[in-house]
Amino acid sequence: MQNLPDLTLSEARQLLTSKKISATELTAEFLKRIEAKASWNAFVTVTGDLALAQAKDSDARLARGDARPLEGLPIAHKDIFCTKGVRTTACSLILANFIPPYESGVTQRLKDNGTVMLGKTNMDEFAMGSANVTSHFGPAVNPWKPKENPTQNLVPGGSSGGSAAAVTGGLCLGATGTDTGGSIRQPAAYTGIVGMKPTYGRCSRWGMIAFASSLDQAGPLAKSVKDSAILLKAMAGHDSRDSTSADMHVPDFEQAIGQSVKGLKVGIPSDDWINECNDDIKTMTVNCINWFKAAGAQIFDVQLSYAKHALEAYYVIASAEASTNLSRYDGVRFGLRAEGRNINDIYQNTRGEGFGAEVRRRILVGTYVLSAGHMEAYYQRARKIQSLIKQNFIDAFDKVNLILMPTAPSGAFAIGERQDDPVTMYLNDIFTVPVNMAGLPAISVPAGIDRRGLPLGVQLIAPGFQEEVLFRAGHVIESSSRFVSWHEKGAIS
Repeated sequence: MQNLPDLTLSEARQLLTSKKISATELTAEFLKRIEAKASWNAFVTVTGDLALAQAKDSDARLARGDARPLEGLPIAHKDIFCTKGVRTTACSLILANFIPPYESGVTQRLKDNGTVMLGKTNMDEFAMGSANVTSHFGPAVNPWKPKENPTQNLVPGGSSGGSAAAVTGGLCLGATGTDTGGSIRQPAAYTGIVGMKPTYGRCSRWGMIAFASSLDQAGPLAKSVKDSAILLKAMAGHDSRDSTSADMHVPDFEQAIGQSVKGLKVGIPSDDWINECNDDIKTMTVNCINWFKAAGAQIFDVQLSYAKHALEAYYVIASAEASTNLSRYDGVRFGLRAEGRNINDIYQNTRGEGFGAEVRRRILVGTYVLSAGHMEAYYQRARKIQSLIKQNFIDAFDKVNLILMPTAPSGAFAIGERQDDPVTMYLNDIFTVPVNMAGLPAISVPAGIDRRGLPLGVQLIAPGFQEEVLFRAGHVIESSSRFVSWHEKGAIS
């Protein structure tokens, strides 16, 4: 039998259903591997006892024929989702010992579907970062290694870097992530897995620690397009506790896998700002175009001229919302409390000690752009640009069914390589941010290997609530690229 941690989620589901393996056996194997690969720092909390108890319950359900859709499948949760009775920190010192008394909407749905929780994964502090290097618990490490320097540690991308490292490294069958400006798709591209950012409102934000409320969206990271579809079906759905949750039917996304794309209209942005990529990215994009043509899709040029301003507008809007959302961490109600002579000292000392440098930077930027003297010049103007970006996509989707573009401008880079240059770090999200600004669904699928032997991802974007077309098209890329897993390539230590 295949090594258990190498299984895809759909393969493991079949083996559990046919009783060829047990949930307890499967969970124990993942816990052993998590311990063996602790140097990757993918997990900040491992819930071994809880996982084995849940697995035991799943085995009992499987034995009596009472299995739920994802019964006994071990997964991991980004440490931004509140989990009742289990430490939830957003990888910040200010929440280092916070244990929520309630469960997030997304994790509750997955729990109700029968999944086993292995633990909580590393992330950029409060999801603010593009490389998973701002975590209070230290950076997560990408299991992939460059062929020219096999001892070099690379970033797994951010902010869902721990989830991405855990999935590609065989530490879980799948994982949850959040995407505010690319934080599911970019790590997926850097680690050679599939990352799905659903339409804004498709998944509940209840119990998800807020960064930028108008942009944050939960989604799955998985080894295959099919696994991603299976997980999103379980995660998605209306939640009355979240005012932005869409009260819409959730399709069986798995049924889209393998459907023909003949006649599908695929748009390729012809804007100069998108074409400024290295040769590896350009080659990957051309290959994807040819695979779609071979599958019967039609290719069209589209223009996304305003989307080139998305990054600047995004950091104004996201920072403004972060400034507001993070004002609740004051040392009085919950979390870290620093000593002070009076209430003002407590506020100042708690926030100064509890927040890392990147979080403080964004709070300061956000407070500045919301101030009376600068709100019109920055925040209101950014909102106007956001409206133009949304219209850009509306116009493009009048012509095509989906848009294809790179997920990131390059493959993974070394830990510490860009850490002292915030602007360069922000540019890692140049291709992903426009999607969040427009509230659209997008999927990143591994589509090539660069000259360093590292994975590259291509991004597919669809109109709102049309995730099914992304799974259908993503499967074409996955099948055509014949992306070989790291287990076969031996690319991971």
